[in-house]
Amino acid sequence: MSNPNPKRKGNKWLALTGIPIQMGAIVFLFAWGGKWLDAKYPNKHDAYVKVLTLVGVGIAFYNLNRQLKEINKIDDQQ
Repeated sequence: MSNPNPKRKGNKWLALTGIPIQMGAIVFLFAWGGKWLDAKYPNKHDAYVKVLTLVGVGIAFYNLNRQLKEINKIDDQQ
């Protein structure tokens, strides 16, 4: 009962290990959607997969930034 911080640190590391999985899933889904659109509406530059992959990377980095700010805010409150 003297120190509840080890549990909080474990939660922090658990959240940090889940971030790469989330980033990979977001980028994969957007790239997959782009490939599907390129197959459905063909063009010579494969524009859908390129644009949607970049959008997915942008969303993944935004999500990363948001989660890290939240983790740091919780860490600063302790």
